[in-house]
Amino acid sequence: MRLQDKVVVVTGGAQGFGEGIVRRFAAEGAKLVIADLQFSAAQALAQGLQADGLSAIAIQTDVSKGQDMRSLAEASLKSFGRVDVVVNNAGTSHRNQSLMTVSEAEFDRVFAVNVKSIYWSAQAFVEHFRSQGSGAFINIASTAGIRPRPGLVWYNSTKGAVITASKAMAVELAPDRIRVNVINPVAGETPLLGTFMGEDTPEMRAKFIASIPLGRLSQPQDIANAALYLASDEAEFITGACLEVDGGRCV
Repeated sequence: MRLQDKVVVVTGGAQGFGEGIVRRFAAEGAKLVIADLQFSAAQALAQGLQADGLSAIAIQTDVSKGQDMRSLAEASLKSFGRVDVVVNNAGTSHRNQSLMTVSEAEFDRVFAVNVKSIYWSAQAFVEHFRSQGSGAFINIASTAGIRPRPGLVWYNSTKGAVITASKAMAVELAPDRIRVNVINPVAGETPLLGTFMGEDTPEMRAKFIASIPLGRLSQPQDIANAALYLASDEAEFITGACLEVDGGRCV
């Protein structure tokens, strides 16, 4: 059990990459806090894990709101007494389109969910990590942050911001024994896939897959396996790293 008794918060944990991370971590002995705006889905996942004898709770959370993130931290500590790892996985995108046609409201929402959430996560959890003398953030960015695709300009820029912020956090928080790492998935089988492509058709899928040398989209299990390593004690000397889980897309 590589995460035995570690308490892990996963935002956007009810579906997609987040659900894959939750299930993988639970199987490795972690106690899970599933934070998601879609509370019914998060609760159903938590109850399913509980039925299997695993430890999980669900908390409705809008990661773009400071009070929601503070409440998430408080509820996590009340339930489990500590938090060891925070996986900032929740994210959103505008639909694939010209940079000129994305509305201001869409722009603001993408930055609030993808970037401001990292700020709120730090505000909510850093002091706890400092007090216990350890902690780890795993921020899910994207290959879009280092090899952007056209049609996703403002989404791409949010992921670039997450990467830079994470590296800066890693340096600043290292004296407190707080690790900060990034995973960059390539386009994957998640509910956001159609948004990234503009439309989910066999032709669009083929176009995206053609840009991935290993010849397929990413799967939640791929991201979960990478996150498992970064969350484990095996990665105790790893901070400020960006791990591309992309089938060679960024080579």
